[in-house]
Amino acid sequence: MLLVESLDQISHPFKNAVITIGNFDGVHKGHQALLKQVISQAKKNSGTSVALTFEPHPLRALGIDTPPLITRYDQKMELLDASGIDVVICLPFDQAFAAVSARDFIEKILVDKIGMKTIIIGPDYTFGKDRTGNIDMLKQQGKSLGYETIVADWIKDPASRTHRISSTRIRQIVMDGQVEQARQFLGRHYQIRGKVVQGRSRGGSQLGFPTANIKLHDELCPKFGVYAVTVETIHGNFMGVANIGYSPTFDDHIFTIEVHIMDFDRDLYGTRIRVNMVARLRDETKFANIRELSDQILKDIETAKELLVKNGFVTDRHIS
Repeated sequence: MLLVESLDQISHPFKNAVITIGNFDGVHKGHQALLKQVISQAKKNSGTSVALTFEPHPLRALGIDTPPLITRYDQKMELLDASGIDVVICLPFDQAFAAVSARDFIEKILVDKIGMKTIIIGPDYTFGKDRTGNIDMLKQQGKSLGYETIVADWIKDPASRTHRISSTRIRQIVMDGQVEQARQFLGRHYQIRGKVVQGRSRGGSQLGFPTANIKLHDELCPKFGVYAVTVETIHGNFMGVANIGYSPTFDDHIFTIEVHIMDFDRDLYGTRIRVNMVARLRDETKFANIRELSDQILKDIETAKELLVKNGFVTDRHIS
């Protein structure tokens, strides 16, 4: 995948460019289907498949509050790369870009600069200054500028079959702790990332279960509770149990994400790990004493291991 982060990097239009445009937050199954259609159309046209996105999120650039992102920039680029798309153009979005008219966006950027011959977008796509551009405008301009507009169908929610898969729906599912359902929408487990930092030195010494304490990189945090997880480290992949919340038994009111990694004894301080949220096991609970908490953690580990092994989560893949 070629990553382009400025229009100045494009010296000449891409050959028979087939373009889709969006924020692609989560790169969920709906996005994946759209990207697959773009790639397929580009092959038919002997052309280049292109995904155009923006950084930061356009609403944020305009000072409008937005919900937490499902995937931040680094993960989004990894997922777009994995889709097989030829080119990702990630343009900086600011007030000047927001002032570009819909017609100029089509003619000067999409057609003249990128070389668009086909655009494939969802039914509600709008663009340009004050969002005055729409599908009707794209189709009308295509007659004179020589490109085709294809409107892609929504991908339905696999549970209800009535609602479409959307980033908004996935965001709520994750915040509700329904990480197993999130997998149905994402096509993968919801993942949090972060750097391992010094904790409160009580996991191994007080509880008997050492933990990696994470400084969260992501914006979207699952509902507080205990989860069965798989953990990607610089030493490979491992099974684990994660606790997200305030550890009420200790009553210190400090938010933490603590991950006990099974069958692991390496030093991870200062390294980044990725935690795949497989299943929510229980709510956070305040126990009468540390012994009761320790006994429950042992049960959580046994439950998580049984679940993960049953589902084939025994891997050993290194990450960068």
